[in-house]
Amino acid sequence: MGIDTGPVLVLGGRSEIGTAVAVRLAALGCGTFVLAARRTADLDDQEAELRAAGAATVVRVAFDADDLAGHAAVLDEVEARVGVPSTVVVAFGVLGDQAAAERDPAAAVAILHTDLTAQVHVLTLLAERLRAAGRGTLVVFSSVAGVRVRRANYVYGSAKAGLDGFASGLSDALAGSGVRLLLVRPGFVVGRMTEGMSPAPFSSTPDQVADAVVAALRGRRGEVWVPGVLRPVFFLMRLLPRAVWRRLPR
Repeated sequence: MGIDTGPVLVLGGRSEIGTAVAVRLAALGCGTFVLAARRTADLDDQEAELRAAGAATVVRVAFDADDLAGHAAVLDEVEARVGVPSTVVVAFGVLGDQAAAERDPAAAVAILHTDLTAQVHVLTLLAERLRAAGRGTLVVFSSVAGVRVRRANYVYGSAKAGLDGFASGLSDALAGSGVRLLLVRPGFVVGRMTEGMSPAPFSSTPDQVADAVVAALRGRRGEVWVPGVLRPVFFLMRLLPRAVWRRLPR
């Protein structure tokens, strides 16, 4: 229930979370997948996981999220090869180096470009194409880091805050069009991106995030927090005095 078994596009084909979501969709009957990423030759493991889960067709498409001018051509190639996707998992992003971003404005802008500007650009293109088709689902990954931005990771957090606001507004704009948007707000995810970092309270794994995403898709929900306890926790966090908030770790 709630899952369209048409073609699935994963933007950020090497993402652990994106792959985990796609594997679960394959197990639920989705047969055609497009993995879009740089260095498509390095997607063997992801393709093998999908085929083991039941995928019949796995297509690889070169995609550089930071190349805004190339986004439309990538989506054209996807449509030419598999048709308009039924589900798009927008799973690319960077954590970045907060310390470097505080010293170097170019480093700060690079994080914002990938995690906000590139997301806004490709989501706008996708929304128009899915609207024209009259159907489809967009899965967008925000973060609790953007709910109230912390001093410890304010560059990444500000990008996620912007993406969260954009995706929330886009979801409202898509109402009645046949296209829906699922906004995902995970907490700290233990995986490649956070390797070497001490896990924060209420951490999750890529598999746990993927389970929550697929459950939300099946339930036709518009947003999901992972884990769910973070929703009331961050309601209370918003009430903390700034002098206390600024001392909190990542």
